Amino acid sequence: QVGVVESGGGSVQTGGSLRLACAASGFTSRTQSWAWFRQVSGQEREGVASLVRNSQDSQTTYADSVKGRVTISKDSTKNTVYLEMTDLQLDDTAMYFCALSNGWLTAAAALEAHRYKHWGKGTQVTVSS
Repeated sequence: QVGVVESGGGSVQTGGSLRLACAASGFTSRTQSWAWFRQVSGQEREGVASLVRNSQDSQTTYADSVKGRVTISKDSTKNTVYLEMTDLQLDDTAMYFCALSNGWLTAAAALEAHRYKHWGKGTQVTVSS
């Protein structure tokens, strides 16, 4: 059984930074698609960043709203993916969810929530002025 746990959320002021972590257990696929989504209550879940990788290649995809401010990466020694967020703005306030699935998702599909099989419970990010 696959487990997904997010951490690293918190409260920051505008312009601040946070690093979110997503730790997966029981996930051993050789081709992995990971993603971060965010959701504000009452709104649809939005794809933020994705990392797709196998033993030979990797692909990152970012939403236009965060491009240049966010970096997704994976610790090669752990089953953990990180989301580094800088220059945080009020609009970044949301619950952030990590999702993963086996197989290679194309860049066009990698930020679509329904493509992912395993989800964490989320970590809250609150940005204030």
